[in-house]
Amino acid sequence: MPMRTESLVDQLSRDLQPVRPRSPVRDAMLLLALAVAEIAVFLGLGFMRPDMPAAMDQPSLWWKLASMGTIAGLGASVTILAADPLRSPRRGLRWMFACMAVIFASGWLIDAGGSDLGQLLHRLDWRNGLQCVWKMDVLSLPAAIGMAILLRRGAPTDREGTALAAALSAAGWGAFVFVFACPSDDPLYIAVWYTVGCAIVTLLGRAILLFVSRW
Repeated sequence: MPMRTESLVDQLSRDLQPVRPRSPVRDAMLLLALAVAEIAVFLGLGFMRPDMPAAMDQPSLWWKLASMGTIAGLGASVTILAADPLRSPRRGLRWMFACMAVIFASGWLIDAGGSDLGQLLHRLDWRNGLQCVWKMDVLSLPAAIGMAILLRRGAPTDREGTALAAALSAAGWGAFVFVFACPSDDPLYIAVWYTVGCAIVTLLGRAILLFVSRW
C-alpha cells in the first residue's frame, strides 16, 4: 500500500535539526580572523625578514602586499557571495583575472627588456625561487581550509567558478603572508616566482575545492 504523503514527509523530517542561516558578514569575519591568526603566528615564530624596516622604503614591498592582498580579498569576496545559490562568480572572476593580468605583467615588464639572458637568469635565482614557491604553497593551506569549510556550509550552483575563486584567494593569501619573509625586492623575480606559486595552489586547490563543494 503506498505510503501517504504526510507520513513520508514526517518520516523524512523527523530527525532534522534547525540550521543557522548563512551570513556573508559572518563568513567574512571568520576568514579575517583566520588570516589575522596566521599572520600573528607566522610573525611570532620569527619568520619576518630581518631588514624589514629598510625594505619598507622600497616601493616593491608595497607592490607585493597590495597585489597579493587584492587577489586574496577579491577571491574571498567572490567566494562568499557565490556560496549563495542565487549568485554567480563569473563577473567577479573576470575582474580578478583583469587585476592579475595587470599585476603580473607589470612585474614581468619592469626592467626585463633592458637585461640580457645572463642577467635575467641571475635575477631569477631559481634555487631561491623554488624555495619561495613551496613556502607560499604551505602558507596558503590555512586559507584553503577556511575556503573549504565555507563552501561546505554554502550551496554554490556554479561550483567550478566558485572553486576557482576560492583557490585564487588561497593562493593570493599564501603569497601575501610570504611577503613578510620574502628576501627579494626585484619585480621580475617576484612576478615570475609568485606566478608559479600561485598557479600551483590555484590548480590543486580548484580540484580539491571542487570536490569539497559537492552538495
